[in-house]
Amino acid sequence: MRFALLSCIGLLASAQNQKLVVISVDGLDQRYLRDADKLGLKIPTLRKLIREGEWSQGVEGVVPTVTWPSHTTLITGVPPREHGILGNRRPRSESGDYYWMASMLRAKTLWHSTRQAGLKSAAITWPVTVNADIDYNFPEFFRGRNGGSMDYTSIWEYSTPGLIEKLERFDPSVRQQWFDDRVRKVATVYLLQNERPDLLLLHFVDVDAVAHDHGPFTKEANAALEQTDAYIAEILAAAPKNTVIALVSDHGFERVDRELSVPILDMELDLKGKVQSHGGLLFALSPDATQKLAKSDYVGRRVPREEILKFAPDMNRKEIFAAFEPKRHEAFLGMPGLKSLSNPPHEIGNHGFWPGLSDYRSVFLLWGPGIRARQLPAMRMESIAPRLAQILGVPLPLDNTASDR
Repeated sequence: MRFALLSCIGLLASAQNQKLVVISVDGLDQRYLRDADKLGLKIPTLRKLIREGEWSQGVEGVVPTVTWPSHTTLITGVPPREHGILGNRRPRSESGDYYWMASMLRAKTLWHSTRQAGLKSAAITWPVTVNADIDYNFPEFFRGRNGGSMDYTSIWEYSTPGLIEKLERFDPSVRQQWFDDRVRKVATVYLLQNERPDLLLLHFVDVDAVAHDHGPFTKEANAALEQTDAYIAEILAAAPKNTVIALVSDHGFERVDRELSVPILDMELDLKGKVQSHGGLLFALSPDATQKLAKSDYVGRRVPREEILKFAPDMNRKEIFAAFEPKRHEAFLGMPGLKSLSNPPHEIGNHGFWPGLSDYRSVFLLWGPGIRARQLPAMRMESIAPRLAQILGVPLPLDNTASDR
């Protein structure tokens, strides 16, 4: 019955022939769009999408607010504790390497729904896509990085057989050391003009890389976004007329002025080991630690328990007596070996903060045929995948068991 329903939906989607391009701009904080005038941003394409499309006042992220878990939630509709991608890298007990392989997913994705409906999918450096059931796949895989760029040879090794050769014939300039945002744009244009997938997932990375090095909302980060805007303009020009564009991002971004060593804070306040950091928060594991932290000058807002239940119910453990955010533009650093309590940031801009932090939001915007201009209230990241499935005319999978992957 389920597969008959999927087949009918697939026929309906094919009859409507509406296509979807999901453009993720890694690290695109909602404030880039909200405050575009104040920032003096030259982003005519994004301004057009905002003016003519449906866009949210911000997207509340998932825990942790980092790239790989967030991108997986965007296409599954479930949080990391359910889809299984718990960070950019796996725990040390599991080698500490990245979550490269699609076989590591514990939940079904939009590309599974697309295939079951008889439609075609494509992906360009989307996380957790190595060996995925994607028809045209340039997966996110690298042995070397240069900012947001990934070494070309690694992506060639795991791409759909023959696909990168077709791309090189389309535009020989892509054959270079780094698979950067320009190459990602060229790959997108090639796919739209020649392979015409029903679903295309594109992951731009340069804005995030520059914001790490220089901080968000700086002239350098703004320039990276302006270049991305130009790339998106070329993608819109290449897309078939029946294409809906979804602009998304994985997390907000914050300037970081200093990082506080949790092990040294433990010693300074004599917390007796009853403190730990996770998900952008500092947890007090005893009433005494709670009292000492609350009276100190080292923490910011105390996070209500109902907020923990909202974003990360698995963190609502009985041994946790209180949770604190860092002060704005500060971060907690749990790694051992630091000699000072207060340390200069290892990156000027960063993410991974608690999703309840005010203004720390990602982006959701829809534009294209059938999409009317309107502004939506702030939304949860988990609500995006069902909306994308609706555009495609396919359901999200009804079960997420590994045996049916």
